[in-house]
Amino acid sequence: MKAFVAGSTGQTGRRIVKELINKNIPVRALVRNLDSAKEILPSQAELVVGDVLDREGLTEAIGDSTVLICATGASPSLDPTGPYQVDYIGTKNLIDTAKKRGIDHFVIVSSLCVSRFFHPLNLFWLILYWKKQAENYLISSGLSYTIVRPGGLKNEDNSDPIVMTSADTLFDGSIPRTKVAQVCVESLFQPESRNKIVEIVTMAEATPQNWQELFANVA
Repeated sequence: MKAFVAGSTGQTGRRIVKELINKNIPVRALVRNLDSAKEILPSQAELVVGDVLDREGLTEAIGDSTVLICATGASPSLDPTGPYQVDYIGTKNLIDTAKKRGIDHFVIVSSLCVSRFFHPLNLFWLILYWKKQAENYLISSGLSYTIVRPGGLKNEDNSDPIVMTSADTLFDGSIPRTKVAQVCVESLFQPESRNKIVEIVTMAEATPQNWQELFANVA
């Protein structure tokens, strides 16, 4: 297994890269700025300069990777096309290239509430709407996939157990980015994760479950 990570220098992406390396999985990390990436990412990661909007360049960037984790996301800006370009077109480019390259499994970090068009987050240039369109495109692609929908993202980790449910069943809650990274990486190893949407938060009162149980409980 060799993992390609898009969005690798983001707050969640960098944790995904670290988790993969902790599991001794070789990583190709897509970065836009080599110098800043070297300061952020572990030295064991193989850094590849590119952009998800450069469809032609993605074929070479993915190289000999066998699995792909997409943790990209539009940055807050005044550009109304940002979420459309990054969260939809960029992801669509990754999906098309992954299919052409024969990627074994595609994991994407999405968000809770993407199915709620009138959610307040859609005031930010329809960001949830475009994430949902990217999900739909992945589902229809024929690739093996896991769609991870986390709640509100926290930079600080905690010891609260992960709660994992099926699509459109969680509408609030939060989760540390470290645990989101763990879910993404573990989905590569769990047959029960295949072709599922999983919604995840942490809850102090939840009963701890192992990874197989968490993914198996999702319809």
